[in-house]
Amino acid sequence: MSEQSFDVVVVGAGPAGYPTAIRAAQLGLSVACVDDWRNADGTRQFGGTCLNVGCIPSKALLESSELYHRAGSEFAAHGISVDGVGLDLDAMQKRKRGIVKQLTAGIEALLKSAGVTAIQARGRLLGERKVEVVGDDGTSRLLAAGHVVLATGSTPIELPVAPFDGERIVDSAGALEFSEVPARLGVIGAGVIGLELGSVWGRLGADVVLLEALDAFLPMVDEQVARDALKQFKRQGLDIRLGARVTGAEADGDSVAINYEAGGREERLEVDKLIVCVGRRPVTDGLLAAESGVELDDNGFIIVDESCRTSAPKVWAVGDVVRGPMLAHKGTEEGVMVAELIAGHAAEMNYATIPSVIYTAPEIAWVGQTEAEVKADGRDYKVGTFPFSANGRAKALQQAAGLVKLIADREYDEILGLHIVGPMAGELIAEAVLAMEFSASAEDLQRTIHAHPTLTEALHEAALSADKRAIHALNR
Repeated sequence: MSEQSFDVVVVGAGPAGYPTAIRAAQLGLSVACVDDWRNADGTRQFGGTCLNVGCIPSKALLESSELYHRAGSEFAAHGISVDGVGLDLDAMQKRKRGIVKQLTAGIEALLKSAGVTAIQARGRLLGERKVEVVGDDGTSRLLAAGHVVLATGSTPIELPVAPFDGERIVDSAGALEFSEVPARLGVIGAGVIGLELGSVWGRLGADVVLLEALDAFLPMVDEQVARDALKQFKRQGLDIRLGARVTGAEADGDSVAINYEAGGREERLEVDKLIVCVGRRPVTDGLLAAESGVELDDNGFIIVDESCRTSAPKVWAVGDVVRGPMLAHKGTEEGVMVAELIAGHAAEMNYATIPSVIYTAPEIAWVGQTEAEVKADGRDYKVGTFPFSANGRAKALQQAAGLVKLIADREYDEILGLHIVGPMAGELIAEAVLAMEFSASAEDLQRTIHAHPTLTEALHEAALSADKRAIHALNR
């Protein structure tokens, strides 16, 4: 078996893997990046789940569906008459696929430009940092590495009571490929992915029912923000049923029959399509030979330290395949950190300032601790809130629902968390992330001049509100 040597071999070319490879190459290391992604039609593309069937295509459909919804329901308030708004789902899907193709091709170009040897094949870690690469034709070769970085990502969890059939019962990837809008859509799981996909098809005309086993809505989100968001989603027509545990789902002809328990009763729901969004699991099956020396936890995640080192010398792991939130940007920053550590630079990552975003309308975004978490820590704290209903820019956008909530330490004024439900929350949260990264105080945010009229003024006013200094809202 032929063998080739590199300073670094990265296994996986998603948002954790390809930045690792590019940064390592920028630092003067010889790098190979091995990726086994296959599309449903068998074609290969770089970018992993995020670019191919996750972040990018879902956001394309979210944007298209929101424009369609607004044209039919909001334009009249702006004095714009639109007669006969129609939906061309084929064109919408074609646009989505075009965006994906452009971005995945761009990754291939970036790898090549950086001098990375990009290999589309299956990689498996053996002992002594050797990676076995198996091509589409079945031939094998070995890559010997000074360092190996594992970045194989995650895949949807399948429920035994609702197995995927690829047609009526689908995962999140399948839900992005519907050729027609289902009249009745069921979604198991009212988390980030379930809400986003439910929003897409709900805006396009489906009657959507989301079945969530937990009694609490978005428990990882600040309770006040989650409560506000739930009200808005229900006003939009999303039927969100909490405490609903699915016990079985069976496709029969043109429909899916779902059995679930709620409130101590057996319930039944019939839909045309069912999306299962109950989380994701790490992709480690077949990745590690027994002699690799890499340890997994009970859930299949690769065990790493705070710097993403595994139990095997000079073997690292980043992204969805390790502990922490399954977020593309978290994996990217881990990969860059690891590349710099390999090259001998000082590098670390601040896990306390990783932002999260749900791209519904309204968007939900947060960074840092919730009020419940701060309270559980026993810290004395203060809270400032500001509603978008008092923000001129939000009013002009016809998107004045929601709020900004800031939590700060009462004694030291340190910003502990910031939470948003409202327009462009995913963009606004960056200001809070930057503030927390530099250990800014609420007063620092108060003293920062914000352009008028902008949505960012809501963050400014929330910071002022924490000290009962808000100008454009009552100080309670």
